[in-house]
Amino acid sequence: MKIRAITSFFDPVDPGPVRVLENLARFSHEAVDLFGKSGFEVQTTRLATTPFPGWLPLESDRAASEAARALEVKAAGLGFSYLGLGPALPQVPVSFERLLPMLKATENTFFGGLMAAKGEGVHLAAVRACARVVAGAANITSNGFTNLRFAALANVGPFSPFFPAGYAIGTRPAFGLAMEAADVAVDAFGGASSLADARRRLLDALEQNCAELESIASDLSARFGIDFKGIDCSLAPFPESWCSIGDALQSLGVPVLGRQGSLAAAAFLADSLDRGKWKKTGFNGLFLPVLEDSTLAGRAFETVTLKDLLLFSAVCGTGLDTVPLPGNVTAGQIEALLLDVAALAVRLNKQLTARLMPVPGKKAGELTSFDFSYFKNGRVMALEADEPEGFLAGDEIMDIKPRF
Repeated sequence: MKIRAITSFFDPVDPGPVRVLENLARFSHEAVDLFGKSGFEVQTTRLATTPFPGWLPLESDRAASEAARALEVKAAGLGFSYLGLGPALPQVPVSFERLLPMLKATENTFFGGLMAAKGEGVHLAAVRACARVVAGAANITSNGFTNLRFAALANVGPFSPFFPAGYAIGTRPAFGLAMEAADVAVDAFGGASSLADARRRLLDALEQNCAELESIASDLSARFGIDFKGIDCSLAPFPESWCSIGDALQSLGVPVLGRQGSLAAAAFLADSLDRGKWKKTGFNGLFLPVLEDSTLAGRAFETVTLKDLLLFSAVCGTGLDTVPLPGNVTAGQIEALLLDVAALAVRLNKQLTARLMPVPGKKAGELTSFDFSYFKNGRVMALEADEPEGFLAGDEIMDIKPRF
């Protein structure tokens, strides 16, 4: 179990942003040291702002891009590995237009696009705008890697320590912990004697570790005057079998992930996480990032399809993450997929994201060739979709009431 990220949150329009940032930088450095001494390796430190439409100059592509790049340089100089500027907002349509130029101008800055929010329904125009961003970002680099830094968000609240979903609200500086903990599930399930024992072993391990993390975090919070929002134990994987959530699910009794029975295993694991007793922020759900998990990457296209991933999201999960798509998919086809994600999130009153990665020059079934330590190359997944027509192609807000 490792800390994928210590994510600090702040408001750039706070009266003293320089002072706040310097304090967050000192906190972050101290946090890495303290967690490390307690046996928790910290992989990255990150900085997330309030949604950029509220403070970034949006009068032109150049103004927005220069401001985003300047803050990226500032954050890097203070020791932060990555920066998140939050989502474009449906209430500020021009914010979606600035996303592609800002993605081009930056290297380690993440963005989102909000398609749906609690009490607001699904913004069809925002869904379409997010689809255009995904299609356009695929061509910024030759392998489509830029889309790692963008996600379409539905019902996603503030203070998620995982990027690209993370953003702040309010003026109080804060922090949260994003965990890489799929190995805990692999170990717990692999040595279990029953489903009940598997759940007990998983929760015992997570709660014991989180209690120690919370103790350290609470001390840091008091010393630096920074709110501790909690821990996101979404069991993020690493692309090796010892840290594969796909392997953990198969160890419950699913011979091949993606075949019948997979949904039941996913629901069991998600329900187990719901029962966990620790201070929570973000998703705390079942992460199924295709290219970050060796088993998922190996099953992709063959036994795990996009429809399977959507089905799993109905009982758990965070949506569609690091999904490789054919390079020739259109913005209209992506729009149809995003529309399903947004509707599912609103109807089931849950947080879902979509981080889609069209790969230029690749067709469905072909292997990706990313050179990234957190990726396991897998087969490009087929997208069986047509561009929405009629009412679904309009600019209305689709009014969907939550089922629960």
